[in-house]
Amino acid sequence: MPGAARPAVTVCRGCCCGTAAKVPRLDHEARLADLRTSLAGAAMVRRVDCLDACERANVIVIQPSAEGRQAGGRPIWLGQVNDPGAAADISTWATNGGPVLTDPPDISDPSGPSRRERHELDD
Repeated sequence: MPGAARPAVTVCRGCCCGTAAKVPRLDHEARLADLRTSLAGAAMVRRVDCLDACERANVIVIQPSAEGRQAGGRPIWLGQVNDPGAAADISTWATNGGPVLTDPPDISDPSGPSRRERHELDD
């Protein structure tokens, strides 16, 4: 399945997200590995340095698949994704179609755009 046809899962692992200093009780690398393993073939998983929403560490953005975008889907930002079962919930959601095609899991507080994006919207 081509990458654009699948949902994309972007995982922040920069200065705050993915660090024991910010969220000490998680094995951040194991969580990322869990996502990659459980989403193999169902969604593309990307690791990025910073999504600029540090106040909501750990942040994950789910991009809709091509079908989801055609149905009006937009990226869904998930903040404070610190629950041990979050990788499984996100994997199930993305495997079943992701944003707009299936309901999101009740895993965390959905957040909006980053501080930078909010600032640009205010200007």
